[in-house]
Amino acid sequence: MGKVIVIGGGAAGMMAALAAAEKGCRVCLIEKNEKLGKKLFITGKGRCNVTNAGDMETLFANVRANGKFLYSAFYGYDNRRVMDFLEGAGCRLKTERGDRVFPLSDHSSDVISAFARELKRRGVEILLNTEAKSLILGKDESIVEGVRLSGGRQVHGNMCVVCTGGLSYSSTGSTGDGYGFAKEAGHQVVGQRPGLVPFNAREEWCGRLMGLSLKNVSLRLVCGGRETYQGFGEMLFTHFGVSGPLVLSASSHYESGQGAVLYIDLKPALTAEQLDKRLLRDFDENKNKRFGNALGGLFPMKLIPVMVELSGIRSDKKVNEITKEERRRFGELIKAVPLTVKGLRGYEEAIITRGGVCVKEINPSTMESKKVKGLYFAGEVLDVDALTGGFNLQIAWSTGHLAGSCAGAHSAAEGQPGGAGTSVS
Repeated sequence: MGKVIVIGGGAAGMMAALAAAEKGCRVCLIEKNEKLGKKLFITGKGRCNVTNAGDMETLFANVRANGKFLYSAFYGYDNRRVMDFLEGAGCRLKTERGDRVFPLSDHSSDVISAFARELKRRGVEILLNTEAKSLILGKDESIVEGVRLSGGRQVHGNMCVVCTGGLSYSSTGSTGDGYGFAKEAGHQVVGQRPGLVPFNAREEWCGRLMGLSLKNVSLRLVCGGRETYQGFGEMLFTHFGVSGPLVLSASSHYESGQGAVLYIDLKPALTAEQLDKRLLRDFDENKNKRFGNALGGLFPMKLIPVMVELSGIRSDKKVNEITKEERRRFGELIKAVPLTVKGLRGYEEAIITRGGVCVKEINPSTMESKKVKGLYFAGEVLDVDALTGGFNLQIAWSTGHLAGSCAGAHSAAEGQPGGAGTSVS
């Protein structure tokens, strides 16, 4: 019987271990943390957006890097199969706005518990508090034979699946270990950078709005004079700039070194003409009030002083004294509040890591290395990423399942009489 070693007990790793075990081989899952799914536990603010219920076109449309590479993975184990698996494993699900799928309980721990039960049922050996230090390669480094652990111990097997994640949220164990394993095996690692991460803004008034959440707004990102992103949804002001789902998605379209500006449309449901009529009506109803006291129907209270300041209209100016030109400029401001981008926040605030193991050196039909036989990669360690909404976890489930299935099938075949055989830990 063959043996598959899976390094990393996150989303991709747990799925890979299960898929490999289903092929009838022994599986050893190595996790350096004290428990499985540590990063999964905090995703979606602890709710865990497990996937997106959209159609296949939606899945691919939300992949930012190397979508074509994921063709076999997505079609081999799509979002419906993920949902069916979790439901079957005792984790009931619900679908919310934007087709985002969550545990019915709103507890990510239920997702992890479902996997833990299935791993136990399948007889997967789990080594917690165990750190993989390097790969054991043989035959001119063209084949994997096992993994060296901290403390000098070795685990031997004829297949190895690397599911170690990226560099984001290092406190959960994502410290880029897999990039080192990939380089050991002769792989190119494409430049890593934070992904799905908040923006630092130059304007000091962002700090004054700290904690203010805006819903149903539109956001545009312009880099070097070219619009690279436009989206609709929710955003949040912070002491350093802006965050929230809309901003995190925009960050995947940020191009550094080109001068970037965010434009917030506070009233995206209204055209410029409709907004002007709305302003006329509001101004008429408050014509004897001061400008600063007449905007309660337009904006949250916390935002009003900032909008007055940005408008250039004196706060104490009577509404009936505001000129047509001032009203027009104010309408333009409402449709495009500018924020100057200073840059992105760091890995500690990034949901994912962009970049990773070069997919040109990975077989997309199996997730196996083209350089080292028996070595597979899955999940965030690869140079694939997507926008928010459950799409990155779907990448983890799909690539993990494909890598585990193929590794398990090959391992089982090699472990049969007449096969290549395997040494064990």
